[in-house]
Amino acid sequence: MTKSPEHQPARVPETAIPAGEILSRWDWVAPTVWTERMLTTLEQGVKGGRWFSLIDKIYSDKHLHYAAQRVLGNNGAPGVDHVTAEEFDAHLLENVRKLSQELREGTYRPQAVRRVRIPKPGTKETRPLGIPTIRDRVVQNAPRQAMEPIFERDFAQHSYGFRPHRGCKDALRRVDELLKTGHHYVVDADLKSYFDTIPHEALLRRISEKVTDGRVLNLIQAFLKAGILEDLREWTPEKGAPQGAVISPLLSNIYLDPLDHLMAQQGFEMVRYADDFVILCRTRAEAERALAMVQEWTASADLTLHPQKTRIVDANGEGFDFLGYHFQKGRHWPREKSLKKLKETVREKTKRTNGRSLAVIVQDLNKTLRGWFEYFQHSNRSTFPPIDGWIRMRLRSLLRKRLGKRGRAKGTDHQHWPNEFFNAHGLFNLTDSRALAGQPSCR
Repeated sequence: MTKSPEHQPARVPETAIPAGEILSRWDWVAPTVWTERMLTTLEQGVKGGRWFSLIDKIYSDKHLHYAAQRVLGNNGAPGVDHVTAEEFDAHLLENVRKLSQELREGTYRPQAVRRVRIPKPGTKETRPLGIPTIRDRVVQNAPRQAMEPIFERDFAQHSYGFRPHRGCKDALRRVDELLKTGHHYVVDADLKSYFDTIPHEALLRRISEKVTDGRVLNLIQAFLKAGILEDLREWTPEKGAPQGAVISPLLSNIYLDPLDHLMAQQGFEMVRYADDFVILCRTRAEAERALAMVQEWTASADLTLHPQKTRIVDANGEGFDFLGYHFQKGRHWPREKSLKKLKETVREKTKRTNGRSLAVIVQDLNKTLRGWFEYFQHSNRSTFPPIDGWIRMRLRSLLRKRLGKRGRAKGTDHQHWPNEFFNAHGLFNLTDSRALAGQPSCR
């Protein structure tokens, strides 16, 4: 007997999303903003492709408290007001309520950003680092967490920097894959002072293509126009998004996103991590076309390619550097600057005047060596024995000094303190660790 329509079991639409599935795909978003319903709307496409109202979610006490917890967890340095993370946390509820009220009433104004200069690894150059106040970092984190999923939905696949579930190792793995498939002509590009030269108005136009909430856009503009305090002098930037500001990584990706999609549409294999990117091609002619297109785009975007550092190289010839590695002739190892930075750190920890016990020195060294190895463990095997030998030489020289002898360790010192001596003291061995890392895992 045929059942009447009202007794037929309800059919699940083919486009329906199982409960919980969408949340698993967006497990990194702020739950204080992005409910399952909002995420469904995000995936299916919001009407008109633009989000008109976000400010009420940004200034809610609940979301600001969530944003504050993430900022305080980093325990960063204080800004121009000298308020530490601990001091802000001690009055967290009061501080959150005050920020919420200021944002709701439109009276919030960011304080100046304290700028310091940090050394570039392996060079005598410095890089400007902006340090907003804890208060402003909390407020920056609130719109960042509200906006990030909107832009992340459409970011290009080959962009890896400052994105959820992606990182340097993914970018390096992709470069290695492309090199193995014959893409050895490389456009090695360098954007000159990228973070300091992002045009404000052009950036805001890019954001407004997807977020049209005027109060949110005004908030972003206020961050961009916040004063910079450096060497006791305060000035207002006309361009740029300070490196060190919570929201800057997202803004930097938003501005370069059109370049990502242009390269993909033209069939070029690009790998980008923030402002550091390479384009891998099969022929020099293809690389020349890619470089010409990048030059044209950056000029139209009011950005500058570094004339000395931007070039086309043959990975089977001189090779190229990317994210701390040097790639050449099918192999890769730490670039010269990466090795120099490691040695500078080891030298500082193994001075011959170091009065700590060998056990303490080794323990301190191991923190550096394990972290360095974690990133560079996939380097060519020949990378590690010379470094291990050099580190042991530094320690032998220190021990030699304690015996009243001068100069660096010599041949007889190897007999006095053989390699096994340092193994017994627990010194992290890069060569042995590389051998273990290269073995197949047992199930």
